[in-house]
Amino acid sequence: MPENHILVIFGASGDLTWRKLMPALYELRHQEMLPQRFAVLGMGRSALDDTSFRNKIKEGIRQFGRKEITRDDKIADFVENIYFLSADPQQFESFMLLKNRLASLDEMYGTKGNYIYYLSTPPALYGIIADNLNKAGMCGYCGTDGWKRLIVEKPFGYNLETAKALNKKLLDNFSEDQLYRIDHYLGKETAQNILVTRFFNGFFEPLWNRNYIDRVEITSAESVGVEGRGGYYDKSGALRDMLQNHLLQLVALTAMEPPTVITPTAIRNEFLKVFQSLRPMTEKDIMKNVIRGQYTASVIKGVSVPGYKEEPDVNPQSRTETYVAIKFFIDNWRWGGVPFYIRTGKKLPTRVTEIVIHFKPTPHPHLLKEIEKTQAGNMLIIRIQPDEGILMKFGMKEPGTGFNVKQANLEFKYASSDNSFVLGSYERLIHDCMIGDASLFSRGDAVEAAWEFVDPILKAWETNCDIKLYGYPAGTWGPKVADELMGNNNTWRYPCKNLSDDGLYCEL
Repeated sequence: MPENHILVIFGASGDLTWRKLMPALYELRHQEMLPQRFAVLGMGRSALDDTSFRNKIKEGIRQFGRKEITRDDKIADFVENIYFLSADPQQFESFMLLKNRLASLDEMYGTKGNYIYYLSTPPALYGIIADNLNKAGMCGYCGTDGWKRLIVEKPFGYNLETAKALNKKLLDNFSEDQLYRIDHYLGKETAQNILVTRFFNGFFEPLWNRNYIDRVEITSAESVGVEGRGGYYDKSGALRDMLQNHLLQLVALTAMEPPTVITPTAIRNEFLKVFQSLRPMTEKDIMKNVIRGQYTASVIKGVSVPGYKEEPDVNPQSRTETYVAIKFFIDNWRWGGVPFYIRTGKKLPTRVTEIVIHFKPTPHPHLLKEIEKTQAGNMLIIRIQPDEGILMKFGMKEPGTGFNVKQANLEFKYASSDNSFVLGSYERLIHDCMIGDASLFSRGDAVEAAWEFVDPILKAWETNCDIKLYGYPAGTWGPKVADELMGNNNTWRYPCKNLSDDGLYCEL
């Protein structure tokens, strides 16, 4: 159970608070995972007061909360502990108002100066808010009572230079152990289960290396387009928006060494080692092993779908990628020579995120032919979303004479377990911050190490006009040229919404 505290949300009148944060806090209240004395103080420039803010939050919980628990009387009781301060976070005077309001709530709730600050604002305000908290004597360095923690939403910089500048600005005002850089992919139950799958089960870990694994494949596909976020996305793209943070975090979970102890510091040390072991890419490597694409107009289920350049607020001449696929290597003892493949994109056939471990084929010539017939060897598939679970694909003898082989599935799904309810990623990560567990939050040095790998790709795209941007029809699995990354007659796995199913166009 967390200690009593107040959660302060900057940018509280925005979509993130309405759609994600408040429904997550309501779920935590339902699960009896909030402290006995707990309050939320939202701050933003909107002309709201406590009553109007509470009414907005009620509607958000009804619309986005879990339907089984959205009872009006419970919601009304929950929002009684929610408050709003209408003030501009760019103005220092606003923080003196905030300090006074917190002092009043602190006395009312007996929270002893324990505060979590949640930055649900545009990234340009992160440094300004951190500075103003410090100047107002409300940070961790200020000798105030209680503990102070700061949750920072992505993006953590726009490139390596800005990431370093942001880290410096935050560390000027807070210590590293007070900073919680949130990546909601790490809050997903199946992502956390990777550690247990690998390190608890004695039959996996001895095989988890270059001697037995042929390649590792990570896919994060979205069936939607930019969804009204064209202005933001056109300045970001798939590489910044998804790969630099979410997918590299999944790489770290998959490739890390066992931590010496299960503590935040030990786990995050192993993350950092993975990022430091990523083989740097030369411009020649980038041209050969990085594919970028952009979806074009298409017809899906008889409905015409616009291309990316026709989306609202997108530059008609845009060269922003909506798809990226990369082949790369991790240069350490465990993974030397094993290729890793990552792809992510918008307007793909289905929404799915999964990790596929491809084990090396058997060396027996006859059985190799049988493997070629099934077009797949042994695979372990870790499904992050949706239909969360683990699937193992292995060979079984077909009934009858001879030794013909067919592929069989052995699976576990969270939905079919005894306790089928799984906390959402925001619930999990907010609660972890409340109890001071930073295991699943990015550390500053790891953020910079990830940017060091990605930054040369961005610079090559900006300066080398010979690097192509491939079009792909909306509703397909991206540019066909991405299949050439695999080589050796291998292909990407084409997942469906259901974990056990395979196919090119499951959702179409």
